[in-house]
Order: sequence, then structure tokens, then C-alpha cells
Amino acid sequence: MPEFLELLPPAAALEKLLAHLPLPDLPSETIDTASALGRVLKNRVLAQEPLPAFTRSTVDGYALRAADTYGASESLPAYLPLVGEVPMGAAPQFVLQPGTAASIHTGGMLPPGADAVLMLEYTQESRPGELEVLRAVGAGENILKVGEDVAIGQEVLPAGVRLRPAEIGGLMALGITEVEVVRRPRVGIISSGDEVVQPDEAVCPGQVRDINSYSLSALVTQAGAEPVRYGIVADQAAALDAALRTALAECDLVLVTAGSSASARDLTADVVNRMGQPGVLVHGVNVKPGKPTILAVCDGKAVIGLPGNPVSALVIARIFLIPVIEQLSGLMVGHSRLFTQARLTVNLASQAGREDYIPVKLISTPEGLAAAPIFYKSNLIFMLARADGLVRIPADATGLGAGMIVDVENL
Repeated sequence: MPEFLELLPPAAALEKLLAHLPLPDLPSETIDTASALGRVLKNRVLAQEPLPAFTRSTVDGYALRAADTYGASESLPAYLPLVGEVPMGAAPQFVLQPGTAASIHTGGMLPPGADAVLMLEYTQESRPGELEVLRAVGAGENILKVGEDVAIGQEVLPAGVRLRPAEIGGLMALGITEVEVVRRPRVGIISSGDEVVQPDEAVCPGQVRDINSYSLSALVTQAGAEPVRYGIVADQAAALDAALRTALAECDLVLVTAGSSASARDLTADVVNRMGQPGVLVHGVNVKPGKPTILAVCDGKAVIGLPGNPVSALVIARIFLIPVIEQLSGLMVGHSRLFTQARLTVNLASQAGREDYIPVKLISTPEGLAAAPIFYKSNLIFMLARADGLVRIPADATGLGAGMIVDVENL
């Protein structure tokens, strides 16, 4: 039986894969901004108008001149005549004269002559038409000036940013209802194995339903790409060759599940090497689960061979697939993993020199969050489904001790 020639650390393996991929050049498409959540911006966006477009109040209160409140306090209030109310959604039709005040609501346009807003809580009407000022305000207090958020011509979003709810709202605030985004990368997914059948089929002894095509499709979608499933391929070189050639022709990167181990019947590495240059870059990663991972580039397109065990496939895909999708998309900032800190409930042993990923359940305790490891075998998908996250044991450690505060990568 052939053995893995070299086991690279995950970070080094990923760096080697990404270094062999060409610069991102996926085409763009124009879509409604309202539908652009999670998409990657193709070109930078410049503001064609200022935000705010007018000086506005940030609170409910009274527009006035700050100088008219200096020295005012609860024990020695100032008194200002009220000259009107600023209408919402329209410009005030008066100029505020020195020594006067006008009622204004949050978002209302500051009338000419005013330079501050006094919050409602620090006032009372001593008598009809007269405002009692119970504290002083500074010039510019409780207002937003024209262009304070965005100036005309300012770059508000750079190319390569992933659009989140805040970016969607900002684009709408500027009246940008359509946006040019990078086409979602197409990820071909091939599931191999004579024992694998479709999920809607009855299983015979020795058969298993296809899990990986569907769990990986969900991960691909979550990462901002488009999954393309190519079904189940038999353990035959010719069948895998045909499926892989089709997937490479139609997609931007390809996943092959199973067929990555070093056994004689697993032919993935040999088939991938025939697909283009430079071929297989890595066959074997020093990580658990997922040691028999294949990383390749075939004429500019990545091919990732994942272990057949569902837990291993998902863990490895999170390490290697997501960064490739982000590089293809031209994402300006790399994958930002979300972590939760928790206290480990038991000791975790590990082999020095190898990265281990352990699924954990997060439990609320009087002392805070606790991370309870889920001990599993890598072909038991519901073991991972019961987990809230993964704890990484670094390669230079021989384990983690009970009571340690650990970073839990959210699933």
C-alpha cells in the first residue's frame, strides 16, 4: 500500500495551494442592491451626494444657539421664547434668531441660525411659548453636519468587500439601488464510491446514502459560492476522469469526496494529475480529521480531494475550500472566522506535531460558557450536527487541560 510522501501543516498546505492559483478574474453581474447580501463588490463605490445631505438633529429636543445656554443649570435655568416647530420631512420655513428656540424631532433639519440641539430631558416649558433650559450645550452637540458620514466623491466601499447588512443600508442611503458584484464561483461537487447511493434510495447491506454532496453544497452556499452537484461516480478511473473533466470545464473549482486515501482502489490523485498542470500539490495534511486530503491545481483551477467520512470532509472543507472561494471572488479581506470563548470541561489529548479539531457543545454555567467535547468517529455526521463549534489543538501542543479558556470556532 502506498504511503503519503509528505504531511504538510494545514497552513503551509493552504499557502501552497493559493500560491498556484491565478489572480481572480471572475466576471461581474449587476443585481438589485436589496438582493446583494453576502456578494462581493466588483468595483469601488464613490458617493455622488453627501450623507447627511442636510444638518439634522440626533435627538428629540429644541434647536437653538449654544451660546444662549451657557451658564444654564437646574438651579439657574435660562429662558428662551419658542418660535415654532421644525416639520419632519421638510425644510424649516424660518430662521432662528438669537435668544430663541424651536422644537425639533430626531432626524429633523436644523433651521438656519441654530448650531445645537438641547435634549428634551433637560428642558421644560415654564409657561406657554417659553422654554426653560436646565443645562448648557456646546456648539455642534446632538447634531449631524452635512457630509459628516460621507462627503461627495468619497470612496465609501472598496472593491472586494463582502456586502453585509450595514453596506446594503449605506448603498440605499446613497440611492444606489443596483450594484456590480462578482459572479458567484461555481463549485463542482463529485461524490465517489461504489457503496454510495442517493438519499432517496433504500440502502442495501454495505451501502450508505450520499451525505457529502449535500452537506458540502450547503457549506459552499454559505461561503458565497454556487454548488453544482455531479452525482455519484463509481470507483473506476474512467468514470472519475469523465466526471472531473466535465466539472472542470463547467466550474471554477472542483471538490471530490472519497478517493483521497492511499489505498490501492482510490484513484483520485492519479486521475487529478492527468487533468492539467501542475497537478497534485499536496497529498496528505498533518491534521485530524482529514489526513488524506488532496490539494491540486489543474490549468488554473483548484481541485480538492476530501476524505469520504462526512465529519472529515466538512472540517477539511472549512480549512481549504472557503479560502479558495474567497480568493476566486477577489475578497479584499480573508475569511473571518467567528469564535466564542469557553472553558474546557475535560482534558483533551493530542499528538504533538499534528493539528486536531474537536467538536464541542457550548453549555451555559454560573461561571460562564463551558465547552464540552463530543468524542466521535469521523463518519458519524450527527456527532457534528450536535456540536456548536470546533476547538483547535495546535500542532505544538500535546493537548489542552480541563479549565482552560479556549476559542471555539462557530459552526
